Formats: sequence, C-alpha cells, structure tokens
Amino acid sequence: MGQQDVCRLLWRFNSFKRTNIILQHLRMSKHTDAAGDVLLERKGCAGVITLNRPKFLNALSLSMVRQIYPQLKKWEQDPETFLILIKGAGEKAFCAGGDIKVISEAAKAKQKMSQDFFREEYLLNNAVARCQKPYVALIDGITMGGGVGVSVHGLFRVATEKTVFAMPETAIGLFPDVGGGYFLPRLQGKLGYFLALTGFRLKGRDVYRAGIATHFVDSAKLRTLEEDLLALKSPSKENIANVLETYHTESKTDQDKPFILEEHMDKINRWFSASTVEQITENLRQDGSPFALEQLKVLNKMSPTSLKIALRQLMEGSSKTLEEVLTMEYRLSQACMGSHDFHEGVRAVLIDKDQNPKWKPATLKEVTDEDLNNHFKSLGSNDLKF
Repeated sequence: MGQQDVCRLLWRFNSFKRTNIILQHLRMSKHTDAAGDVLLERKGCAGVITLNRPKFLNALSLSMVRQIYPQLKKWEQDPETFLILIKGAGEKAFCAGGDIKVISEAAKAKQKMSQDFFREEYLLNNAVARCQKPYVALIDGITMGGGVGVSVHGLFRVATEKTVFAMPETAIGLFPDVGGGYFLPRLQGKLGYFLALTGFRLKGRDVYRAGIATHFVDSAKLRTLEEDLLALKSPSKENIANVLETYHTESKTDQDKPFILEEHMDKINRWFSASTVEQITENLRQDGSPFALEQLKVLNKMSPTSLKIALRQLMEGSSKTLEEVLTMEYRLSQACMGSHDFHEGVRAVLIDKDQNPKWKPATLKEVTDEDLNNHFKSLGSNDLKF
C-alpha cells in the first residue's frame, strides 16, 4: 500500500469519525430537546407535569407520552406525593392535541411509530383515569384532542376564561379519540354527540357548564391557586377540592351569561338522537333554522367516513368501560392510519392549509356498512392491552 493509499484511508477514517461525532451531537441535541418538551418536577406536596412546547401549542409527542407515563406511575407509589398537577407552558394553550403531522408521515412510511403513539397515548389516558392520587389539570387556553385525553379523565379539571375546548377530528378524517367514546356520550343530553360530529368549540365558563371542567377560575389567579395547592400539608382529596372550590366561588367572570348552547339544547337533543348520520343531517335540513343550517354546513365539510365512525363510536361507547372504549378506539386509529381520509385531512388542514380536503368516499351514501365494520374489527394479538 502506497503513501497515497494510506492518506486516503486516514482521510476516510477521519471523515467517518467526524460524521459520527456530528450524528452523536444531533442525537444528543434531539434527545435534549425532547426531554425539555415536558418538565416533570416534585414541588411541595405534588408532582407537577408541564407540557413545554409553547411554540407548537404544547402538542403531545410520543416522547412526551413516554416521559409522563412512568413518572405518573412513580408518583402514584410515592408516599410523599399527594397530588399530581398538569399544566401547559406559555400563554396560548394547555395542549392543542397530538402531533398528528408527524403521525401521518410515520403512517405513510409504514413506520411503527403510528402504532406506538396511539397505543401509548391511550394507555396514558387510562392511567390518568385510574390514578390513585388526586389529579388536577389546569386547562388554561386551547385544549383539544390529545390535550383533552390528558385532562378530562382526571379527577379535577380547572377551566379559565381563556379555555377553548374542541374535539375537531372529523375535520381531519379521524374521530374524537383519547376516550371521546367514553366521556362524550355521558355529557348532558346529546351534547357530546353534537360536539363529536361538528367539532363545535366551547369557550371559557361554557367548558365548565358543559361538564368537561369541574371548576372555573380566572386565568390571572392560576399561579396563586397552584401555590396554594402545592403548599398543602399531606392533603386529602377533600382538602384539594376545598381549595379549588374557594377559587371557583371567587370567580365572577361570565357568571351571569347563559350557556352558549342553552337555547338550542332541546333541538340538539332531538336532532342528534337519530341513529344514523343521514337522519341527523335530514333533521337539520327539515328544521331549517339559521343555527340548524349552520351545523348542516359544518357537517357537509367533514369526512363522511369520520362522521359515521364517530356516531357509532359514541353509541357503542355509551355502555362500555373506558378500557373497552380505548380498545375500540385503538382499532379505529389503526384503520384510519391505513385509509385515505386521515392523510388527506392532515394535508388540507395542516400542510397545504387549503382547507379543501377531497374525501374518499365523498358522500355519506358511499360509506358502506362493510367499510364501517372493517374499521371496528378486532386486531387480534395486536389489540390494545392494559
């Protein structure tokens, strides 16, 4: 081997080393960023979870789920931790949902992450519901999709005048998951069915009036509320409830304003009592009032497949346990990952932002019972297991 060959080999080796070092730094920085996406701290009597991606409206990623779940379990077993509190960083959002753009990309590339995300997210939702310690979610700001999943199943949910709640999944070819099939049909009358199909947004005190939040507190008071909760000495569930109730009672914001849907609730209950989406749309058409026609217009923009999935999901979920619902929803999530509408919805709403999805099938009539049944099929050994 001549000197030139040796030099060439050394150059290649050094180049390889440099590449490896760069990759290592990239992996480390990626890991550090991911680790900073959620803060898990012991403060006073509590374990505090801070969703820390304010630039992305604290959207939930698989990495965040994988950090929160084991810590939640540890705090449950820790005799010095008496409550668990979850909040979002920044001024705009508690959590605007799951990181669905990333999930869509993973599913299209046939990557396992699109299975792992839903499986582990739903296990976390169930862990929140079964949490042995009082769980307090401060849902200040935008709270949608995945953000609802890490809050609504907890014992206490505190809304503020800045809270914006919605389950907008039918607009992106998905369905109101994270246990939506459990909590939505259990809201007053047919309110949950209306919210599930239309993606209607509830704001401020209306989130409390709908039964999604357990308390309403002024946003400016959240810091002192948190301080008072963390300062409690070995608190019981009742002690925590008393502090929340005190702050709730003090808030006069929008106290005298009626629930935004109050005047429409009787009609909503009638329209959404139908057992098919076709009949619901017909009910709206026959009513002909401005509010009914507005909702009809909204439904006509949604994925027809998603609308049919969501209605059946809630009807079946109304008599299932949360674990049974999450098992059903995991099956649905995987069917949606392999279908056209979810990826088309993500494209239209989040990527190209043309707000003009081309659904397939394009009409309710074209969505057959067989199509629907296939979405609800068992995954056998791949089913969600608790």
